[in-house]
Amino acid sequence: MSSLVHFLLLLFASLVPCPVIFCSSEINNNNNLGLVNQTFHPHQEVHKLRTIRTRLQQINKPPVKIIHSPDGDIIDCVVSHQQPAFDHPMLRGHKPLDPPERPKGHDKREMLLGEKFQLWRLSGESCPEGTIPIRRTREEDLLRASSVQRFGRKLPKPVRRDTNTNGHEHAVGYVSGDEYYGARASINVWAPSVANQYEFSLSQIWVISGSFGDDLNTIEAGWQVSPELYGDNYPRFFTYWTSDAYQATGCYNLLCSGFVQTNNKIAIGAAISPTSSYNGGQFDISLVIWKDPKHGNWWLEFGSGILVGYWPSFLFTHLQDHASMVQFGGEVVNSDPSGSHTSTQMGSGHFAGEGFGKASYFRNLQVVDWDNNLIPLTNLRVLADHPNCYDIQGGINNVWGNYFYYGGPGKNDRCP
Repeated sequence: MSSLVHFLLLLFASLVPCPVIFCSSEINNNNNLGLVNQTFHPHQEVHKLRTIRTRLQQINKPPVKIIHSPDGDIIDCVVSHQQPAFDHPMLRGHKPLDPPERPKGHDKREMLLGEKFQLWRLSGESCPEGTIPIRRTREEDLLRASSVQRFGRKLPKPVRRDTNTNGHEHAVGYVSGDEYYGARASINVWAPSVANQYEFSLSQIWVISGSFGDDLNTIEAGWQVSPELYGDNYPRFFTYWTSDAYQATGCYNLLCSGFVQTNNKIAIGAAISPTSSYNGGQFDISLVIWKDPKHGNWWLEFGSGILVGYWPSFLFTHLQDHASMVQFGGEVVNSDPSGSHTSTQMGSGHFAGEGFGKASYFRNLQVVDWDNNLIPLTNLRVLADHPNCYDIQGGINNVWGNYFYYGGPGKNDRCP
């Protein structure tokens, strides 16, 4: 057994066995950040542009309608069975499935927003029935990426958890030790400051199975600020999946064949509006991920009964059966090459102790059991791996059920 595997197994046993150890993003090699005015090679540039255009043809599908968003996004309305998912050999010639049986136990008393929570919908425009809205990927998006081939994917290598290396930092709540068939949470949305193009800040749900080696399976959904992926600092609704620890499978949103979107009013990867403000209005989105008992696919629901789409069960190995862990919380990238900590914020950019209206939160945390019931958590544990930079405090009450506050400013007097 290699020393790396031994280290990861020890970490798995002593801390939290979750993909926070493996998660990474399309970070440029920071050793190269300072290299400018490199020799221009026209043949290489022509080849790169051809590669980019080929990749764009794979990602972008012919639209039947085009919508221009106030934030500069272009939203293409694409015929639903021509979306990228149906490039997959096992889906060619198919059409999106009908809605499945919902999990039992939804709280119908809770007032949840409708589908107009994204900037592109503010004009009143929408995609016709039978189509889905897809955020168009443009040439500049791929030019920003550290790798055209891996655009829209996370890097597969493990990331060490200490402040002396560049990597990912987390403040999470998690449950493990049972069989899980889904999860639910309401996630507070903010627009955290991200220090540079090669970092991100996100808040999400992870549904996890596998041995935390090369066979790691995850389904992920939430919001993220990622200048490299999107070219701006808006918080955006996103999804992710992998079946091999981020190596060769999976991607964000609809940037590969995988997730099947069924909704014509929500664009995955589009900017969220409104967002929460410090000492002001608070805004959250509610997400449910669950395994359809009949067909075994993993569905994503937004708000009160709005189906976004599903991950086909054949994409996965371990998640064809059930999840072994559910994780909720925040993650940032610390890529500062100077040795000091990044100033990228998590959540609201304020520590958990500041509470409602100031700190970011997850509330009404639930999991789905073997009988398709949404049930409260019985063993929620919380972990912040750099608590002087980002922290977390859990609780439970009659209104919010299981909840926690989390986040922080990154670099500060206690996190230099």
